[in-house]
Amino acid sequence: MNWIQVKANISPNIAEALEEGLLAAGASAVTLEDAHDQPVLEPERGTTPLWDETIVTGLFSADDDQDAIKTITQNVFSSLSDERFPVLRIEILENEDWTRKWIDNFKPIQFGKNLWICPSWHDIPHPEAVNIMLDPGLAFGTGTHPTTALCLTYLDTLAEGEALAEKTVVDFGCGSGILGLAALLLGAKSVIGIDNDPQALLASQENTKRNNIEADRFPVYLPEESPAEQVDIVLANILAQPLHELKAIISDLVKPGGKLVLSGILEHQAAKLIEDYGQWFEMDTPAIQEGWVCLTGTKKD
Repeated sequence: MNWIQVKANISPNIAEALEEGLLAAGASAVTLEDAHDQPVLEPERGTTPLWDETIVTGLFSADDDQDAIKTITQNVFSSLSDERFPVLRIEILENEDWTRKWIDNFKPIQFGKNLWICPSWHDIPHPEAVNIMLDPGLAFGTGTHPTTALCLTYLDTLAEGEALAEKTVVDFGCGSGILGLAALLLGAKSVIGIDNDPQALLASQENTKRNNIEADRFPVYLPEESPAEQVDIVLANILAQPLHELKAIISDLVKPGGKLVLSGILEHQAAKLIEDYGQWFEMDTPAIQEGWVCLTGTKKD
């Protein structure tokens, strides 16, 4: 099978925005490497320093539409950064299973005290914990990005306090279904998955089967077909701009007294969204990881 490599030489301040754009365009993997053999010595604790000139590479199937890749990548990049969009280079790779090489490095990851994401080929490290079987390879979410990690940690905290037990949930922008699956395995009664990408809905359904969850506990819908019923918890790990544009729709899905969880937000975008949603919710102190923010709140009566 042949592959497309989409590359750009960039400064580190736009690396994350470009990575998000490539993933949104359907990249099977995104890598970052040094363009000039520059050493990075003694990084500060909790930081991930990059080189002054970094090469970002997205890996796509050769069947993917190159114009669509560029358009989606640029649109998402522009929603996350005010910097100029970099020049993208496209190269063809032949006859090597680059995705398999990448996923071989994917190991089980722990979130909170009792939640693990495990690839299907790996032994479960803690059978007594809550384990979600989820393979990487799609850009829909495997828990490795801070936005997803923040949401998973919050769900684990809710479950520890039994605040998830028998609750109804909406996973808005469900992607792989990772957040909805976590909610179900941590005690939720049911989850409604909503996504505007039919491939994401298929991914959620496949991962529901893989985790031995009944399909009727996690039905999935395109936005225009989704039920309008209010639920106890709404999870929306998307991006700041759609969170802003859809604030009334998302807020209306939460019952009075219910919980809201928003992510996919950069630190400088958080204040506006707190203002947006604060008219309906008592917002909590934001949780921050690697420059990304998770906002939570409780619906006012």
